[in-house]
This record gives sequence, C-alpha cells and structure tokens, in this order.
Amino acid sequence: MSALKEQLTTAMKDAMRAKDKARLGVVRMALSAIKQIEVDERIELDDERSLAVLDKLIKQRKDSATQYRDAGRDDLADIEEAEIQVLQTFLPAPLSEAEVDALIDDAIAQTGAAGMQDMGKVMGVLKPQLQGRADIGAASGKVKKRLTA
Repeated sequence: MSALKEQLTTAMKDAMRAKDKARLGVVRMALSAIKQIEVDERIELDDERSLAVLDKLIKQRKDSATQYRDAGRDDLADIEEAEIQVLQTFLPAPLSEAEVDALIDDAIAQTGAAGMQDMGKVMGVLKPQLQGRADIGAASGKVKKRLTA
C-alpha cells in the first residue's frame, strides 16, 4: 500500500474515532476515488497517481464552489471549500513561485527545448515534479511564455 493511501486510511480511522462526520466523508470519498481507479485498471496506485486523483478531486470542488457562489448558494460553496481544506492536508507542501520557476528552467534546459514544438517534452518532465505541489495549468502558461519569448 502506498504511503498516501496508508495516510488516508489512518485519517479515516481517526475521523471515525473522533466522530468527525464531515472529515470522515471527505476521506472516504478520496479513498473511494482511488479504489475505483484501482479496480477499473486492475492496478495498485502509487503515490504519484494517488496525488493526481486528489488534485482532480480538489479541482472539481473548486469548480463546484465557484458555480455555487455564482448561483447565490453560499451554503453549498462553504461545504465544497471545507472539503478542499481536508483534501489539501494530504498534499505535499506547496512550492513557491521561485521554486516553480527554477523547476521550469531546469526542465527546459534538460529537454533542450527551443520552441513551442517542445512544450510536451517540457511538461512531461515538469508534471511529476509539480503534481500536488503547484498548479500545473499555471506552470503550463509560464512554460508557454518562456518558449515563445
């Protein structure tokens, strides 16, 4: 079992003991999403892939919270944001802007990227390093800027 899945399982047990229904629901949902992929693909997910699942769940909740706020349903948006807070506790420490920029510079140098045609190579190197630690969409925009400049 991967370290992240173990951490989630321990958090689930702790939430059960503490009778924290909100946290328990979020942790169970995360474990369920991971388990669903494992069953569908008949594999055991590693930490990197599990982080990708958590990232996806956080992104879904952010989108939902935005839609709820736009519809004037602040009560539902607050629930989504509370779920985001719980999920973020399982992510590694976020990278600073300077660290992300340094990783982008390293990836461009490592791949020898010269233009936009090399964007896929650079992102292929960057994505595992940024997973769960930085916004990949924002990093992609920065890479695009550097490769077109």
